[in-house]
Amino acid sequence: MALTERRPTGGEGGGGAFPADLINAAQKMLRRGDIALALGVVTIIVVLILPMPTWLLDISLALSVTVAVLILMVVLFMERPLDFSSYPTVLLITTLLRLALNLASTRLILSHGHEGTDAAGDVIQAFASFVMGGDFVIGVIVFAILTLVNFKVITAGSGRIAEVAARFTLDAMPGKQMAIDADLSAGMIDEATARKRRKDLEDESAFFGSMDGASKFVKGDAVAGLIITFINVIGGIIIGSLRHGMPLSAAAETFTRLTIGDGLVSQIPALIISISAGLLVSKAGISGSADKVMFAQLGGYPSAFGLSSVLLAAMGLLPGMPMVPFFALAGLMGAAAYYTPRWKKKAAEDAVAAEEAEKPAAPVADEPISTALAIDLIRLELGYGLLVLINAPPPGTHRLTDQIRGLRRQIASEVGFVMPAVRIQDNLQLGPNTYVIRIKEIESGRGDIRPNMLLVMDPRGEAMSLPGEQTTEPTFGLPAIWVEPSYREEALFRGYTVVDPSTVITTHLTEVIKDNMPELLSFTETQKLLDELDREHQKLVADVIPTQITVGGLQRVLQNLLGERVSVRDLPTVLEGVSEACTQTRNINQITEHVRARLARQISDANTNEMGFIPLITLSPEWEQAFAESLIGDGDDRQLAMAPSQLQEFITTVRQVFERHAMMGEAPALLTSPGIRPFVRSIVERFRPSTTVMSQNEIHPKAKIKTLGQI
Repeated sequence: MALTERRPTGGEGGGGAFPADLINAAQKMLRRGDIALALGVVTIIVVLILPMPTWLLDISLALSVTVAVLILMVVLFMERPLDFSSYPTVLLITTLLRLALNLASTRLILSHGHEGTDAAGDVIQAFASFVMGGDFVIGVIVFAILTLVNFKVITAGSGRIAEVAARFTLDAMPGKQMAIDADLSAGMIDEATARKRRKDLEDESAFFGSMDGASKFVKGDAVAGLIITFINVIGGIIIGSLRHGMPLSAAAETFTRLTIGDGLVSQIPALIISISAGLLVSKAGISGSADKVMFAQLGGYPSAFGLSSVLLAAMGLLPGMPMVPFFALAGLMGAAAYYTPRWKKKAAEDAVAAEEAEKPAAPVADEPISTALAIDLIRLELGYGLLVLINAPPPGTHRLTDQIRGLRRQIASEVGFVMPAVRIQDNLQLGPNTYVIRIKEIESGRGDIRPNMLLVMDPRGEAMSLPGEQTTEPTFGLPAIWVEPSYREEALFRGYTVVDPSTVITTHLTEVIKDNMPELLSFTETQKLLDELDREHQKLVADVIPTQITVGGLQRVLQNLLGERVSVRDLPTVLEGVSEACTQTRNINQITEHVRARLARQISDANTNEMGFIPLITLSPEWEQAFAESLIGDGDDRQLAMAPSQLQEFITTVRQVFERHAMMGEAPALLTSPGIRPFVRSIVERFRPSTTVMSQNEIHPKAKIKTLGQI
């Protein structure tokens, strides 16, 4: 009695617990993918053996179409073929499913086809009625075309692509493996990345090899569909007419309608599967979903849309052609040609903006201590009030950076070497209108300017009557006035020189650089000058360096020339002079003097005035003898040992003579004998660095000279 009371409650040992336990066990089995897949395959095999009711056949056929569409969508949206590496297995299962459904529908058609067109279910009847359009001949033709397209076009093409892709993938495997090993050895990737790349390479090879074989499933499915259709038609006519007594025409129409409907409902999923296989194997080597890849590449040529639009419009104008569809398509193509570049530009801008937004802020790294050792060869420091000359110069003035860029080109053409880049930076420790020029971190020039005004100077040295701020021109120390820009025209009318603030800084920078050119010509710059010579002069370079003189020795010769503002642009002539002098001496000063004699034409031309002659102040024989007698030592040890009182007398005399001629508007050169010229120059450059000191050897034979006086 107790036992019968426990059974309805569903206790542990009662029979009432059996249905619930069975349902739970079934749910657990279905949650496991491997068991669910095994059950699905077993079900397909069972369908091959046991008959299937029409309602279950309808569900199964709908499932077949759904699976085919799902596979096609997955192939369209996946990024790369390896993302669907299980495709060969899926292809086999779907092919087996269609064959099983074909067999089940064949059994129903042959068994109950004489009962009517709904004998094999509503799905087959719907396909037969809708696709055939009431005429089974049309259905036969449509079915034949679908089968032909699937078998001869899509399946054959995808199979060939898979075969070639598999072959090429296998052939490329050794090279790709070596590339991975090379990247690993070079430290470009770590061991985990290399292992992942090798695994991807193996998966790719196995995938395309499997696809080569899986394409045979689709081909065999198409052939099997044709055979099954033929058997159904012939067998159905025989069974209907002989066994069930149907008229031959009625049996032919009924069984043909059912068979073609069955063939269509099987061939359409097969066609979808074949299309997905073709898309999958043809996507080899391309990353990204199919829509992105296709539309990005088809839309990458707006001119193609434009030409297509013109062609379609021309076809619409042909006699007898319908204009509306062709003109409508031409309009669409023209719109695509017009808007595609704009869409691409906007997409690129959005991508850059998104990348910048997603980019994490870079952590502020400590500046290496080694950066403190770096030296700016040329640096221009500006007060905060002068930054407007770089960012937004006043109207009618030049941008400072543009003028400095032009200055580098000018010095390269005049002097013969490219000066280092000028670093411009603000300095809050300076006054707002102050600038400082530094050469190798050492201050070499300073000035105060007014960024919104103009500097006016009188070249005659007379007093100026314009209203403004009296000042001194920073480069040459000349008296000047800062005036408002409105006085520009009046100042020019009076014959004054008008200079904007950027030009003031550029002029000062030019003079500072010319005064310090020997320091700016480094060993590296000297080597660069030699490397940049024309190919026809490289033999000369090879003969002179390093057999006759080193690069460092040539650097010192060039520095001596630049120290007296002699251009080294004619470097081949300089090298020829060095080669000639090195046969007689190794003294750098004597080599320099010989090179200056070789550059006589250039030096004479540089000192020729507007009148066409070289104005000269000669050194008297007495001073020539005094300098010659004051030289002591031989060779490289020669030096000047003149009494201080005599030196002071010489300096006073030179200053008086040259200042007198300067007041008359003349800038003569001092002419000496070749032997004492370097020593005279070493004295003169200390109090008149801009005065040119020449020797008789530097006067070109064709140059015109005029002696203005004597010291």
